[in-house]
Amino acid sequence: MAKRLCKLTPVWFGLMLLAGCTARRAAGPAAQTAASAPAVPRHYACHRAASPLVLDGLLDDPIWEQAPWTEDFVDIEGGARLPPRFRTRAKMLWDEQYLYIGATLEEPHVWASLTQHDQIVFRDNDFEVFIDPNGDRREYYEIEVNALNTIFDLFLVRTYIDGGPALHGWDCKGLRSAVYVHGTLNDPADLDRGWSVEFAVPWAALAEAAQRPAPPHAGDTWRMNFSRVEWQTRVVNGQYEKVPDRPEDNWVWSPQGMINMHVPERWGYVKFE
Repeated sequence: MAKRLCKLTPVWFGLMLLAGCTARRAAGPAAQTAASAPAVPRHYACHRAASPLVLDGLLDDPIWEQAPWTEDFVDIEGGARLPPRFRTRAKMLWDEQYLYIGATLEEPHVWASLTQHDQIVFRDNDFEVFIDPNGDRREYYEIEVNALNTIFDLFLVRTYIDGGPALHGWDCKGLRSAVYVHGTLNDPADLDRGWSVEFAVPWAALAEAAQRPAPPHAGDTWRMNFSRVEWQTRVVNGQYEKVPDRPEDNWVWSPQGMINMHVPERWGYVKFE
């Protein structure tokens, strides 16, 4: 079964298959949609920020204290799978200009290699945000970040199962992000506590295809989810490398019931208070 879908436009999808994109990323629709009984989507009450946030990746701004944590992330397929090895959780706030997202990722060995904007960031360990303003499986956004604060942002016209495409050329204009490593990056000689990330996502960028008010009105509900990609690694010649032939783990806020993040009707509900 595909661990996750190749996030590529139809042309590049074929090229990547020729270049060796693994079978689990290129499974057909039958494999992509195979699923257990879906869990009830999780809910989050997103409070209005009392003042703009200072982003440094630490989540120590006093404004964050008014935001509750999400539940701890679980395996993408749900509770029937083993729990994640490391804890992940997130929180959100909003104001008239931004949707604020913060997350902490426990990780004893923080590493990252990709440095260029719009590289395929999930080839590193990463944190991912999915936003479908009206939950209609069309016109939704994905933003990924690694521990180097490298961003991969894309716009999905439709889900991959519905024919896509994914527009890698889309940029979340005005996006602000910060990452803080609680330890040392790319150093196998010690143990780390993990890394944390903060986003300020401009409503102006999300309004491009929201087809509903952005910023939202108090009481509005959007469909969102968060994912963490975690690869198993080993140390070779003093450097981290992925364990060969070992698929990545996908840990999420609201379980999908299948190994496929691109099913927006299974994402969580975020209500703007």
